[in-house]
Amino acid sequence: MNNLPSLNHIPQVNLFRPGDVFVLFGELFGRGYATGLIHEARQAGMTIVGITVGRREKDNTLRALNEEELAAAETNLGGKIINLPLMAGFDMDAPAGEPTPTELLGSMTLSNWTESKLDWAQVERCRTVGTQRFRDTVAAAMAQLDALIPDGSNVLFAHTMAGGIPKAKVFLAIANRVYKGRGDRHMSSQTLLDSDLGKLILQNFDEVSANTFGHLIEGSGAIRARVEASGGQVRYSAYGYHGTEILVNGEYVWQTYTNYTQGYAKMRLEQIARDAWAKGIKATVFNCPEIRTNSSDVFAGVELPLFALLNALKKESGGAWADSQWQACQALLNDGVSLEGTLQVIENFHQSDTMRVFRNFEAWPMPNAADQADMTIGTSDDIVRQHKDSKALITDLLSTLVVESTGHLMFHGVAEPQGPVLWLNHDVIARQLNQAHA
Repeated sequence: MNNLPSLNHIPQVNLFRPGDVFVLFGELFGRGYATGLIHEARQAGMTIVGITVGRREKDNTLRALNEEELAAAETNLGGKIINLPLMAGFDMDAPAGEPTPTELLGSMTLSNWTESKLDWAQVERCRTVGTQRFRDTVAAAMAQLDALIPDGSNVLFAHTMAGGIPKAKVFLAIANRVYKGRGDRHMSSQTLLDSDLGKLILQNFDEVSANTFGHLIEGSGAIRARVEASGGQVRYSAYGYHGTEILVNGEYVWQTYTNYTQGYAKMRLEQIARDAWAKGIKATVFNCPEIRTNSSDVFAGVELPLFALLNALKKESGGAWADSQWQACQALLNDGVSLEGTLQVIENFHQSDTMRVFRNFEAWPMPNAADQADMTIGTSDDIVRQHKDSKALITDLLSTLVVESTGHLMFHGVAEPQGPVLWLNHDVIARQLNQAHA
């Protein structure tokens, strides 16, 4: 439909082997895409090395993990963690004696935030301090990492950093209205982005979700040169989001969650990969499908496209295993509620005139609208009520399948690199899952 550079086959190349090194550039927390990639690295017998974002003290000073925290983090990861605090973003940084961006937001309230102005010269000074802090810590972390990577080994750097919302009390209430508000509680995402608060958030998203990938690629340059000179190969992966092609009315079409505020940073992430690729560095951003994670749950309705994966599993030569996934999903619904009926609700949602407007790839990420928010949030709420248990949802089950599949596709996809940006759509996800579970 949009001629997206998509992964259209299941890669089979096995580049990585025991003795090679997998580097997780981002701390492993809870649910999320990274677990699928780590599983693949473990299966290949790779040495796993991670980092930490560190922790904040009550006075907001940044520190490394203590012994107890480090032990727990290394057990969770299944590998060594370089214990230097690589907290991204600049919202808590400032030159000595000057206020941080988060402190600048302290005077904003629900009644004045749209008109409140920031001292942008001060913000830029804070951004400079935060960026330099991060780059300096990357350099120190890479010096430690260098000793853990043998000559001739292959290395996969997996970038997983995302987010960047400043911890400002006023934003919690605003976010609930932008991402979860209906009717009188609805708020335009464009109103947020036009404000100084929104502009600051976009800058911090860039620093966390995108620019960190550039700092990783640059900071690991000496390791890359040594490894490649000794016969090894180096790959970089990153998790993107730029909408997903799913089955609608029997055809794969691109759709997206609206409003995905981080979309601007995700496009910047893509450009960083393109710039690296142009220099001969094999860095790929994989634009993954929507799933439920701790961070994505703030976006009410972002999970709705997941349901279409059930139809894709059948379309892509699904057999007994695909049928078993349908049965497992049916078992999660209330008595008297059919899975087919639930899927028809999703189909009607995607085919509605309201949602068609937002399938505009060139205009992505579009601002939200009252009717779109009402339909997205309302549909999400209605489907949750169809379940026996609000803590055991079909979208939880389907999210684990997507994480499994994207882990495999990315791990083997970087082994036979095709380009700097690749979409992982429901067609290849479904084919990979059916093949893996045949």
